[in-house]
Amino acid sequence: MQLILLGAPGSGKGTLAADLKSIYEIPHISTGDIFRKNISEKTELGVKAENYINNGQLVPDEITIEMVADRLSQVDCEQGFLLDGFPRTIPQADALAAILNDKGIKLTGVINVTISDELVLKRLTSRRVCSQCGASYNLISLPPEVNGICDKCGGQVVQRDDDHEETIKKRLETYHNQTKPLVDYYRNQNLIFDISNEGKPEDAVAAVKGLLG
Repeated sequence: MQLILLGAPGSGKGTLAADLKSIYEIPHISTGDIFRKNISEKTELGVKAENYINNGQLVPDEITIEMVADRLSQVDCEQGFLLDGFPRTIPQADALAAILNDKGIKLTGVINVTISDELVLKRLTSRRVCSQCGASYNLISLPPEVNGICDKCGGQVVQRDDDHEETIKKRLETYHNQTKPLVDYYRNQNLIFDISNEGKPEDAVAAVKGLLG
């Protein structure tokens, strides 16, 4: 099972990824995790990437692509994978196609998690985090027992800067601009599976299983 997972910030993509990883027994490969691992282990690619990041620059595609290719060559990917955060652009999608072609592998599908911007705003602006221990809360679905106080450590529960409405709107705009061409790219190959995640998480999982088996 070789899958790509697309989804806006706040779409519930992370929860869905965890469920799919367990169901299909494949690794969930996040580009963020790949970067952190290479940088912490000071691999050649990690050192190169860190130099760009420390200078406030975007890491070039060729470095990101090399990291992904290296990750997909590891033993745990032999039975499949769930790619999250890559590709983000058409050139990256073309590069991934070349990597898989070299391995004689074809994508099973691209899961496009759909959710309205209004619901994303509602979910993310309701998120809160403990400033001391990092425990997560949601004012709608999982509020702290005492308003503003962490249940676990008694620390102050606050809203993160990137969970303010204007910041979220900018992130959504960026996501839509980047992702629409990618969705069209894979839809033209009959690989897109649109999965609504506006209801319960288990409903989205059931929808994926219904499509993929």
